[in-house]
Amino acid sequence: MSRVQLALNVTDVDAAVAFYEKVFGTPVTKQRPGYANFAIVEPPLKLVLIQNDQGGTMNHIGVEVEDVSAVNSATEAFVGAGLTTYEEQGVECCYAKQDKVFVTDPNGLDWEFYTVLADSPVADKESSETSSSCCDTDSSEEAETACC
Repeated sequence: MSRVQLALNVTDVDAAVAFYEKVFGTPVTKQRPGYANFAIVEPPLKLVLIQNDQGGTMNHIGVEVEDVSAVNSATEAFVGAGLTTYEEQGVECCYAKQDKVFVTDPNGLDWEFYTVLADSPVADKESSETSSSCCDTDSSEEAETACC
């Protein structure tokens, strides 16, 4: 199953989790310091919450796909359509090991097509559990466009 991923910056992850549990009627799927995600069945949505002082803004957008072959198919389709891609394989990001491909729209918005390979105890491979360049909790421009 594929579903759109919407990653939002929030100022208080706990308050946002409580709110979105009520909105979508589903419990949080994964919660770590400064991070949470929901796997919502209806509508099909992967909602990611990233604690950041830029609350109420979009962090990034993507599509979670079923497996590596779907990531590879997306990559082939993008390249075949003449789009520039950026690939990451086996990266640890947002408390998960992932394979992914990125494309950027004409306005500079990055779209991430990814699959989760396994759970991870850390936000990314180069950070501790509470700080990360991927799904970062600071307000730098780099963090605002980071992966998940």
